[in-house]
Amino acid sequence: MSNLDESIGKILLELQKEDPDTFKKLMKKAQEDHPELFEADVDKDNKEIEKYNLEVDEYNKKIDED
Repeated sequence: MSNLDESIGKILLELQKEDPDTFKKLMKKAQEDHPELFEADVDKDNKEIEKYNLEVDEYNKKIDED
């Protein structure tokens, strides 16, 4: 992955955390404009993302408790 791809990924992750509504609108627009980017095995990817997000949530809860 190029540095630009990594930077964009980091920006999108921050946007997803800080402004989920804008993130959803942006992703919807991207999917409408470039559906070919979203044709991969989305269900598998989403399951992995959900698992990761749960792990992050659990970790954050532990941090908050300390």
